[in-house]
Amino acid sequence: MTEPEIQGTPESAPGLTQGQRIVYTFTAPSKTFEDIKRGNKSWWLPFILSVVFGYALFGAITMKVGWAQVAENAINMNQKSAERIASLPPDQRATTMKITQYSMEGGFAATPLLVLLFGVIISGVMLGTINFIFGGKAKFGSVFAMWFYASLPALIKSALGAIVLFAGMAPESFNLQNFAPTSLGAFLSQQEVGAAVYGLASALDFTTIWYLVLFSIGLSTVAGVKRSKGYIAVFGWWAVIVLVGAGYAAITS
Repeated sequence: MTEPEIQGTPESAPGLTQGQRIVYTFTAPSKTFEDIKRGNKSWWLPFILSVVFGYALFGAITMKVGWAQVAENAINMNQKSAERIASLPPDQRATTMKITQYSMEGGFAATPLLVLLFGVIISGVMLGTINFIFGGKAKFGSVFAMWFYASLPALIKSALGAIVLFAGMAPESFNLQNFAPTSLGAFLSQQEVGAAVYGLASALDFTTIWYLVLFSIGLSTVAGVKRSKGYIAVFGWWAVIVLVGAGYAAITS
């Protein structure tokens, strides 16, 4: 038997368990993403964790703030919206507040479906970007599974948000856009700095940056391209989305 036959190939090595992949995402992310590249594409465990942590935050918001207060806080952050609603007759104002409340509460309650939908969309966009622009050879299943593991830092933000609420945050100061003290925006007032600056500051979130770094490493790994190309693809799209969002906020606030 020749030496290569004795050593085997990377593809013949046993795959990691999903639990191991989760641990390695935080400690040695390349191991997780290389395992996915070898064909181990199961993603249900990080998905379940995202749902559990998301509903834990949902429960904390419901118990400690209330969705009527969440809606009122969100409207008061936007001067134009606050002025428009304040000018409505009482019955129309009440209806508008109810619609805002139920849409925000319903959207949060639909977390599992939204996570899956977002995963499909972003995986498709990044698959096209890394393959057609940067010459990668990624497959949709690999990018989709990799995205779930790269998104694990969001669990930390959800946990911190719930902890802050149970620690005694005033309901009137709760902001769904910055529900945890993980970004610069969480320490600023939109009314004082303006919507555009506030949006940019909110984007500078350490859990988001962590996620983007992991996503860049994972994308370049499963696509078989240089890591720099993964960073350019991921951070490039992120920069576009942040700038467009900040511009829209400046126009509408």
